[in-house]
Amino acid sequence: MKTFSLFILSLLISVNYLSGADWNVQIARYKQDKACAISYTFDDGLAEHYTLLVPQLEKRGFRGTFWICGSNINKDNENITDTTRMTWPQLREMSDNGHEISNHGWAHKNFARFPIEEIKEDIFKNDSAIFANTGVMPRTFCYPNNNKKAEGQRIAVQNRVGTRTHQRSIGSKSTLQDLEKWVNTLIETNDWGVGMTHGLTYGYDAFRNPQRLWDHLDQVKARENEIWVGTFREVASYIKEREETKLEVVNKKNTLLITPELKLDQELFVEPLTMVITGKEIKKVTVKQGKRRLPVQITDDKVLFDFDPYGGCLLYTSPSPRDA
Repeated sequence: MKTFSLFILSLLISVNYLSGADWNVQIARYKQDKACAISYTFDDGLAEHYTLLVPQLEKRGFRGTFWICGSNINKDNENITDTTRMTWPQLREMSDNGHEISNHGWAHKNFARFPIEEIKEDIFKNDSAIFANTGVMPRTFCYPNNNKKAEGQRIAVQNRVGTRTHQRSIGSKSTLQDLEKWVNTLIETNDWGVGMTHGLTYGYDAFRNPQRLWDHLDQVKARENEIWVGTFREVASYIKEREETKLEVVNKKNTLLITPELKLDQELFVEPLTMVITGKEIKKVTVKQGKRRLPVQITDDKVLFDFDPYGGCLLYTSPSPRDA
């Protein structure tokens, strides 16, 4: 059995799928070559999202997407005008800890009921408020009342990596068995599931007992080798980057020269991509992007590594001196 050493000496951009005589090179469908992805999304900025939900997500290593209406958010932790809603300092803390805080309209204006100029102001005002209070510009959008009137939608998609156009309720009407079936289907079909709800113990679609949600999260955690739990922005960005990347691969003996090309806005689409290389049994691997050494996972004939899609890749493989 031969031992191979792999070196990535420089980096350009990523891939869809190419094969050579000895190697298959492709970008994984989802991060770390997981079978499916799930994004957990929560609407309206309810106070219990911070007090009850966030600790449960973080306990399992998960991060969620919270679509908020800025007009309902309390200014600070001392002057609470609405006890059912979060505060801006709480949202800043959540953002700093990796959760996505994004746009559900400043005043939750239904696209079908307001003039387009009011819709435009409602969207942009909320963007500005979220950026001013969290330091992160929202790059996704959740349609108020799930209304996607075309005129408003054209505004909502501007400078976004995606908007929520499909979702699966994980709230009061879902049993633990329903949610388990949903997850199984996502894995079988290699799909992206967008779970959504509002309240946990109060508000629209609230659970009578949120323990059902905690039990569901435990089921997902137990299958994390198959499931990527990412924020809506992370998964939407990854999918778009993967779909838009073109790749040229030159195979010379034990050397692969991988030249990717991606023409997306680098300010919007910022997710690392996962490269999958299969075809030879590999025991020893070194991967570099420029001068930076990248972490690598090796299982039998598969090599996985995350890389910056706005660089260039040179993959070199050769037998070790001992095997030679």
